[in-house]
Amino acid sequence: MVATSTIQTKSSDYIKELVDRRYDHDCIDKELDFWDHCLAEPERTGEVTEDITCQQLAKIFENSLSQAKKTILHCSYVLVPEKLTQRIAGEVLQLAACEPCGLRGCILYVHLEMENGCKRLERIVYDATVVPTFEVTLVFKQDGTAWTSLQDFLFMGTCFAPTFRRILKLSSGFRLVKKKLYCSSPGTIVDEG
Repeated sequence: MVATSTIQTKSSDYIKELVDRRYDHDCIDKELDFWDHCLAEPERTGEVTEDITCQQLAKIFENSLSQAKKTILHCSYVLVPEKLTQRIAGEVLQLAACEPCGLRGCILYVHLEMENGCKRLERIVYDATVVPTFEVTLVFKQDGTAWTSLQDFLFMGTCFAPTFRRILKLSSGFRLVKKKLYCSSPGTIVDEG
């Protein structure tokens, strides 16, 4: 991007046009200030964009777990370790960095590894307008350390009403498997914990 001195970043005609279209004046100022900042410090723009994308992706994973807890997992609560979704989002962004369309060319499959196998929770197409070039399968892992015996005790059925549902606790570990769709190269596996 090239900025020249002939461009007026906050020209009054441009702002008047946006206000006439019923855009909020404060919102316009914030947007213009953001882009002025990006032009002034281009090296920081990439970091800000990556951080925002990481937060959005972490929120997508959290929403996926939230939607699956009642429909697929049949539980009341899913306990997620602090910063787990942000760590996973950062790893996914690193896997997408060398792809032609980046994260926009990704299909994400979200699974949960349980004692009796893996359950598919969701399929996420990050940008439906872009032809996908790779797939990433995320496998959350269930925390089984001393939690199962406590669950068994709580779900005996004699102490609680039948509407009481179980609580699912996730481990801090996860697995990511990247597969390129139009290439015969082997996939990439990231396994933490």
